[in-house]
Amino acid sequence: MMIETSRLILREMNMDDYDALYKVLADSDIMLHYPYTFDEKRVRGWIERNMQRYRIFGFGLWAVCLKESGEMIGDCGLTMQNIGGIIKPEIGYHIRGDCQRKGYAREAASAVRDWTFQNTPFQEIYSYMKYTNEPSAKTAISWGCRLMDEFDDKENEVTKVFMITKEEWKVLKQK
Repeated sequence: MMIETSRLILREMNMDDYDALYKVLADSDIMLHYPYTFDEKRVRGWIERNMQRYRIFGFGLWAVCLKESGEMIGDCGLTMQNIGGIIKPEIGYHIRGDCQRKGYAREAASAVRDWTFQNTPFQEIYSYMKYTNEPSAKTAISWGCRLMDEFDDKENEVTKVFMITKEEWKVLKQK
């Protein structure tokens, strides 16, 4: 599986991506709103879990690579997440610090959104994050989501939930 945008290629990640992904997930600034930063074992587990997701679901978090160089700068994709006690399709993203604020997360998430609505039966896609994660919230809005819920939880204190429906996506694509 591969998704191509004007500047990016999204592809299945594998263990060869370990070093590049470690630079993202072990960065305490990037993972500030996550419950923890990743160590070597967690990064390897992250890659293994996504490889398993590809086999089971046909999707997962994919490696986000610069089209021009092939360099992996993060991950973005579709996973099934427990959001407020219900398993829902969620688009998540992590982009390396020096590549942030360049529109890569929006570009990757928009491509995953399009792929999801074109290739799965899902009628809604979600993105959720800790209430303090304003950059991720702004990114979710930039690819068409709207805030649809907030709830208290033990892990995030307050979780914000954003969503876009397939019907909203169809209208967005006509513009």
